[in-house]
Amino acid sequence: MSEPILKCNELHKRFLVGDGVDAVKDVRLTVAPGEFVLIMGPSGCGKTTLLNLLGGLDRPTRGEVILKHRKFSRLSENELARMRRTLVGFVFQFFNLLPDLTAAENVALPMRMIGLGHEEVARRTLELLDEVGMVDRASHSPYELSGGEQQRVAVARALANRPAVVLADEPTGNLDSQSGNRVMELFSRFNARHGQTFVVASHDRGFREYATKVVHMLDGAVVRMEDRTGAVTP
Repeated sequence: MSEPILKCNELHKRFLVGDGVDAVKDVRLTVAPGEFVLIMGPSGCGKTTLLNLLGGLDRPTRGEVILKHRKFSRLSENELARMRRTLVGFVFQFFNLLPDLTAAENVALPMRMIGLGHEEVARRTLELLDEVGMVDRASHSPYELSGGEQQRVAVARALANRPAVVLADEPTGNLDSQSGNRVMELFSRFNARHGQTFVVASHDRGFREYATKVVHMLDGAVVRMEDRTGAVTP
């Protein structure tokens, strides 16, 4: 078995609101290179908080996240930000494209932020827009794109720096069924063709056919894990 690319041990997040809210409770998870992990559960079960912890967007109350041998607890805020830029791709429910940039400029931005040269950025941007079927919309601003088109650009942006893992939080939650299916198919294609590792939090059961592992959460805890056959895993 290959060594995990991403893992967390006894991950716990408590928010100091009122009497305190335990949003994530002692979660243990391992993700192998090339896996497609689906996190499912009702609203408020902790899926988004878990993704934020796995991506270094938030710090846990206790426990550890390790990405490609890097322990988050040992990283400064600047080191954590650098790690996010280079090793993690994020896809959000509401796209989060910068409105003053074109589709191509949004995709290029992560590469420019890590200092890639102009020619490489231009080539990679064109390749990614082609893969998500958005080359003909490259010069359009986000407000000129449909929701499904914006999310396809967001997927391209998440993949720009060839991240170790893509974390997607309800990526089809703001789309109609046809656009949502197209985004799911994009994830599946990048996973199958390029071995891209995905961790996706979603209510959309359509993702199950692509997942190698399904993680069920309830009230902040992982209550069950299944492989793609439906068999319960340790």
